[in-house]
Amino acid sequence: MFVIVGLGNPGNEYKTTRHNAGRSLVLLLAETAELPEFRTDAKANGEVTLGTVGSKKVTLLIPNTFMNKSGSAVARYVKSVKAAKELIVVHDDIDLPLGTLRVSFGRGDGGHNGVASVMRAIKTKDFIRVRVGVSHQSAKGAAKKPSGEEKILKFLLGKFTPAEHKELSGPLAKRFVALIETAVAEGYAMAMNRFN
Repeated sequence: MFVIVGLGNPGNEYKTTRHNAGRSLVLLLAETAELPEFRTDAKANGEVTLGTVGSKKVTLLIPNTFMNKSGSAVARYVKSVKAAKELIVVHDDIDLPLGTLRVSFGRGDGGHNGVASVMRAIKTKDFIRVRVGVSHQSAKGAAKKPSGEEKILKFLLGKFTPAEHKELSGPLAKRFVALIETAVAEGYAMAMNRFN
């Protein structure tokens, strides 16, 4: 069974921030697929729902920990390196412009603290990642991100504008659902071919 994890920070103050893009899309996936309401799993310190996406059984997990502690929730549902091959971690990526999705498998953490936490907790990097672009776009279509650690942090913890939020919850969410349906039914390689 695939485990699909949306990374982000808990609490209303972070709800519509760029850093919570992964969490937001997994919540939208649950809504679109008409999965049961999330229930609290106190042992995992997360919110969980089970159901089907396409024709495949899935577990959706939203950690209730802060981003850099996400791995503890994931480790409760992914118990082995073999099981990790059916793990999909969805997270924000400042190196991609908003509206962009990228699928990868077995890559490093790319400097993302949430992904690094998952890798440490499950002791492998061999899982599927869906990177969600959150940066502004340059005239040439590249990511236009701030420079300097402080400005990057402020940008990531800043809220999406109404227009950006509309993009995230509209066209991007539709592509994301199609991407997940492809990944669970046909594998990550097919998802990479179609959506990267």
